[in-house]
Amino acid sequence: MVDANVSTSAETAEQLLEELLSATHEASPTELPLALDRYTEAMGMGRTVIYLIDLQQRMLMPLDEDEPRMGLDDTLAGFAYRTDSVRIEEAGAGRLTIWLPLMNGAERLGVLKLRPASLDGVMLARCRMLASLLALVITSKRTYIDTVAQYTRTRTMKLPTEMLRAFLPPRSIGTGRVVSTAVVEPAYELGGDAFDHSFTEDVLHATILDAMGHDLASGLTTSVAMAGSRNARRTGADLEALVTTVDEALAKWLPDQFCTGVFLRLHMPSGVLRWANCGHPTPLVIRHRRLLDKELERTAEPPLGLPAWLSDAPRRVHETALEPGDRVLLYTDGVVESRDEEGEQFGLERFADHIIRSTAAGQNAPEVLRLLIHAILDLRHRELSDDATILMIEWHPPGP
Repeated sequence: MVDANVSTSAETAEQLLEELLSATHEASPTELPLALDRYTEAMGMGRTVIYLIDLQQRMLMPLDEDEPRMGLDDTLAGFAYRTDSVRIEEAGAGRLTIWLPLMNGAERLGVLKLRPASLDGVMLARCRMLASLLALVITSKRTYIDTVAQYTRTRTMKLPTEMLRAFLPPRSIGTGRVVSTAVVEPAYELGGDAFDHSFTEDVLHATILDAMGHDLASGLTTSVAMAGSRNARRTGADLEALVTTVDEALAKWLPDQFCTGVFLRLHMPSGVLRWANCGHPTPLVIRHRRLLDKELERTAEPPLGLPAWLSDAPRRVHETALEPGDRVLLYTDGVVESRDEEGEQFGLERFADHIIRSTAAGQNAPEVLRLLIHAILDLRHRELSDDATILMIEWHPPGP
């Protein structure tokens, strides 16, 4: 027999949640925190503060101007973000502070701060549910509410970068079988680098692009290439036809521009990987904590937009099979060619070593790339001479 008080409490909680859901549909950026506070106070969760990660993933930015920014490496809030885990600390006067990661699938948005009057299994479950709900709300509203972008930027963005970033998908996507995650720098002065990833049924599609130059024309080149790729993908084109579509789009609309790129498709149940490399650095494979730098190396192809000038041969598509736990790395040359003050390149070995060490330390895939891009930036005192983009795919098929 269910206790009456428990039943009433559950019924009230359901009603309050329904009211919150209704409020989020119509709330403006100013009204949303007020609606959220009404809900959490009524639920005994205390005052709520949402922290969003900044564009370069160094700081947690509060949506409440009365709250301070928080670093990722020296705070419990940062630990919750980095490890995708719930953290609890004493807040004085017998109260607790709970830090919950805000995640939409594999994408890390920030953290949620709650201070419940008491904590048990039911309350913790409701806190988790609220964090999941808010992650979905933030993801849906950021496409048309610039307040989110304003809070996650620490300085002014260049116009070519603004245009190119409008095309970029979320940093991370994932399913139970695969995670695809990416980082792009310089965050506010990006020129011609871009990435793309998406799912269709049981296939992961991933792309990396690098246009020559570092101006509005290079960003436009990458944007046209990405639009051509998505257009072909969404009409069901195979990989060879997709690359041909991109070639033709660049040749027609930007005949004086070209870019390099890699387009790949991973069949998630089987691990079969198909890819086309158009004048781009060879993707890397890390298997059993070892770098297989030649695993995906094939005969060189011309950059996108140039085949009609250089060759009449059709684009070649290659195929291989991954092993469980494999990590595939796509990157632009700005990653390995970045130099320190003595002129030494970051290099392929150091690049792979960072991935292997972070993986061995138990870091999740998005955190591995965050640490790696910061290592590259710190080598150059946070000033890059070229764009640096990395996309990593981690394949983990379900067990038998």
